[in-house]
Amino acid sequence: MVKPFNFAKLPLIYFGSGKISGLPGIISNFGKSMLLVTGARSFADSPAAASLSGEMKSRGVDIHRVVVDREPSPELIDDTVRRFSGRDIDVVVSIGGGSVIDAGKAISAMLGKSGSVMEYLEVVGNKEHPGTKVPFIAVPTTSGTGSEATKNAVISRVAKKGFKRSLRHDNLVPDIAIVDPELTLSCPPEITAAAGMDCFTQLTESYLSTKANAYTDALALQGIRSVNRSLIRSFTHGGDIDARSDMSFAALTSGICLANAGLGAVHGLAGTIGAMFNIPHGAVCGTLMAVANRVNVRELRRTGNGDAALKKYAALGRIFSDTSGKKDDYHIDFFIDYLTAATYQLHLAELSRFGLIHDDLQVICSQSDVKNNPAELSAGILSEILARRL
Repeated sequence: MVKPFNFAKLPLIYFGSGKISGLPGIISNFGKSMLLVTGARSFADSPAAASLSGEMKSRGVDIHRVVVDREPSPELIDDTVRRFSGRDIDVVVSIGGGSVIDAGKAISAMLGKSGSVMEYLEVVGNKEHPGTKVPFIAVPTTSGTGSEATKNAVISRVAKKGFKRSLRHDNLVPDIAIVDPELTLSCPPEITAAAGMDCFTQLTESYLSTKANAYTDALALQGIRSVNRSLIRSFTHGGDIDARSDMSFAALTSGICLANAGLGAVHGLAGTIGAMFNIPHGAVCGTLMAVANRVNVRELRRTGNGDAALKKYAALGRIFSDTSGKKDDYHIDFFIDYLTAATYQLHLAELSRFGLIHDDLQVICSQSDVKNNPAELSAGILSEILARRL
């Protein structure tokens, strides 16, 4: 019997090389005034940007631009909304990484609203967002967060007592997602590695989540097969369009999966760390992935009540080992060893490089939510995970 489940709505998705060429026509369907949210350089310096600008001009569309060069803060969202609140923006378009897409998502949701985005954030706010927004189009240029398929925008204030919280509503899912792997070809190796490990972590944690269902399992496994083929390849051979396409598909799929199955210990810790330190989210996920899953497996084996989760770990191991006739334990250990090897192949930095010290670990662990993790992990065990990658 299939376990009952709910499934969140998705954007209209255009996936494939060259799909960016359809963006001008899509934008024209919404009106004559667009707010374009991009990163500082990656898209702005590309041939696609010049082509988009020329095509929009020929169609009589006014382009207003916002640059996002870090994870979006409440101040960035509020300032942007104040600047453009009287401009009659017909559509917001984000072209960039996860931070750029989250910023655009939040801006589209706050245009026309009074007050600060802070008032609508989970935990730190006191209002419920009504779900109204300016139409929003997401165009990722990295293969990581999958934000082009989710209903939340992550907003951060980075400080020792900072926060990383979501603006969330079912209606904030992008109206349209254009996923063109060609836009990721210029992504530098360090960002490719961090984004790829974020995507890999999201797929793995969604698959292992206590909230997983038959739909998310099928999607996660397909995304993980793409990761197996192309994560390392996209890092070492960034111009390989087949590898880039695999990772674009995996990232999109990871966003769909996390939106419906939730995540685990790595993301629980990464969210808290990202609120306290100026550290790329994918870098935290990547550096913790191997050790967190090694500890998960250890605890599942120790307690003796994690058979279902261990079966899933074995299924993951079979994808990466491509070997038959071996027992589950062989495949489980192979998967963990693969993660450890990937940590070094992708040159993932230890946490101390970003300023973390032992005195920070207790605070981080006390504030981290790991409710969907397949193994129960105490604050002491979470601290052990962090200490191993400090």
